[in-house]
Amino acid sequence: MASNQFISILVLVVTLLLQGDHNNNIVEAQLTTNFYSTSCPNLLSTVKSGVKSAVSSQPRMGASILRLFFHDCFVNGCDGSILLDDTSSFTGEQNAGPNRNSARGFTVIDNIKSAVEKACPGVVSCADILAIAARDSVVQLGGPNWNVKVGRRDAKTASQAAANSKIPAPTMSLSQLVSSFSAVGLSTRDMVALSGAHTIGQSRCTNFRARIYNETNINSGFATLRQRSCPRAAGSGDGNLAPLDINSATSFDNSYFKNLMAQRGLLHSDQVLFNGGSTDSIVRGYSNSPSSFNSDFAAAMIKMGDISPLTGSSGEIRKVCGRTN
Repeated sequence: MASNQFISILVLVVTLLLQGDHNNNIVEAQLTTNFYSTSCPNLLSTVKSGVKSAVSSQPRMGASILRLFFHDCFVNGCDGSILLDDTSSFTGEQNAGPNRNSARGFTVIDNIKSAVEKACPGVVSCADILAIAARDSVVQLGGPNWNVKVGRRDAKTASQAAANSKIPAPTMSLSQLVSSFSAVGLSTRDMVALSGAHTIGQSRCTNFRARIYNETNINSGFATLRQRSCPRAAGSGDGNLAPLDINSATSFDNSYFKNLMAQRGLLHSDQVLFNGGSTDSIVRGYSNSPSSFNSDFAAAMIKMGDISPLTGSSGEIRKVCGRTN
């Protein structure tokens, strides 16, 4: 009788662990770092090779892949939904406001998926390939390494409406950023650390035009420099690019935070992190300590990767990342 009771309690505990919390947020028990160790032993080396090739030929691609993962996780969890192409009967996330004309790296992920499929057909999800590729992109550009937890499955659907409403915008205030990250289980410190991803990559003029012409908490020389390639008139030069980190746009380091302290944040949502508010001390800390930033960034990436994964029999393992099976 006692042993039956013990077994019942054990089953209940395991069930609760697999179900996660009532918000369906972070469920660490579902993902592991060795999920594919026997089913696809060459997975990590295959992804690393694909990322290395892509980033070596175009360093900006590392930032693009990292951004894809970020935009995937913030929309109904890290489920590969951002990779689904629009069709005549399906509207995905790629043409949502935050992604249209800016999300890139899809071909790189498709090529890596093809290589993984040859080695281990039908085993590894596109969601996991994107998570690993994001880590490898950071490492390739000189940033920290971390063990990626895997075991995600791919979504069978996507939501353009959710992409439009849940991905943090470059116009957000500090309180809006804190709320946006908090909604997916990420702390204010996580938010500042993850914003440090803007040490790599570029942004379009349309995202920073208002800042360089209208805001006062900006270095005047920096504003003048950015105005040269970003005309004041909307519709003129909207797609012109500028580095998010003026010092080292293809090197993953802590200079982004030094830029903020010098009022050289490119986006409004960058500079609000150091503007007399509650996150000033975190920015100052990361500016002074690259190791502190690196460790916090890696921890926040792992935490972000835990947002609402599809596991078990949920979702599917796509054969091609751009469409459902």
